[in-house]
Amino acid sequence: MKNRYGKLKWSAVLRAILISALTVAVGYGILIFLIEGISQTAFQNFSLKVLQKLGLSAEHAYILYERLLVNGKIIFILAGFAFLFFLFFLLSVCRMTRRLNAVSDALDQILEDSREPIRLESELEIMEEQLNRLQDKLSCRERQAAESEQRRNEMVVCLAHDLKTPLTSVTAYLTMLDEHPEMAQEERARYTHITLEKAIRLEELINEFFEITRFNIQNIVLEKREIDLSMMLEQLEDENCGMLNEKNMTCVVDAQEDLFVQCDPEKLARVFDNLLKNAAAYGYEGTEILIQARGGNNGITIVFTNEGPQIPQKKLEMIFEKFYRIDDGRSSKTGGAGLGLAIARQIVELHGGVISAVSDSKNTRFIVNLPATARIKGGDNG
Repeated sequence: MKNRYGKLKWSAVLRAILISALTVAVGYGILIFLIEGISQTAFQNFSLKVLQKLGLSAEHAYILYERLLVNGKIIFILAGFAFLFFLFFLLSVCRMTRRLNAVSDALDQILEDSREPIRLESELEIMEEQLNRLQDKLSCRERQAAESEQRRNEMVVCLAHDLKTPLTSVTAYLTMLDEHPEMAQEERARYTHITLEKAIRLEELINEFFEITRFNIQNIVLEKREIDLSMMLEQLEDENCGMLNEKNMTCVVDAQEDLFVQCDPEKLARVFDNLLKNAAAYGYEGTEILIQARGGNNGITIVFTNEGPQIPQKKLEMIFEKFYRIDDGRSSKTGGAGLGLAIARQIVELHGGVISAVSDSKNTRFIVNLPATARIKGGDNG
């Protein structure tokens, strides 16, 4: 692993060398000037006076001086060097402690949600950059969470308002049917059909409420097994024929045959179902939706392509956020809680994959990349 704190390491090495050199220099100076050098006599007289003031006689003081500073000179010098080294090392540790305190203050600054940039010593430049990135990332997540909560609240208010319309219609038509038993059969059948449509729309709106609640409390757990991906995509096309026919749209599956993948079939099918419904909702009527799947040593790629209006880049970057909708208003055409793509991203990432979207003036493509767990039947495992 690359050493990101090289400057700090060499600073510590140089400081250790400086401490050692300073200890030797000061110790050698004391040895030369006080014990064996030009100040030897003055130092001897000073030491003898100190010992005599401690209660020793002149003779005993001289004997003790001889034993400690003459005969035990080496021990005294080593002890002095050790003391000096400890003193200088302590000063160095104090500097390191100040650095740790600075890092601790920076972490407190992040926890207090301060917007001020973090500043550390030059040797801690890498840590300074990392802490500033952490601060920016936490601020970004907090902002995204607040925006998501705001979108959720707006969506709930819209859903609550939208519930009134079909509910009022259902009540009105059922009341009319109940109060007019003599109504002609053809007219009764027409009103019954309208009531059913309104009830179905009411059910869809209620399901959106449940979807919002489930997304906030669910803890998705994958139950993986090997499935034939090409067969899953073909089944997806068959199951959504009715929905596509309503918009005069077609779906073509171009999948590599016998393409197998380890996944949670139910949850991955939900991803593809959400992508197909999204392509149908925002694609032009009378156009074709193309689903492609290819496998290789680097994994598998599934692409959903539809012809429709270009999605602006700013919206494209937020399209997988919770409760985000491409269109600003709600309609029966594209109305929804804005959770389909967010759930799709969560499921794909739990599989170790990545989902993305690109859009131009003609097509919009949703791309799912799953890790190399795919295999071609009769070939090597991916």
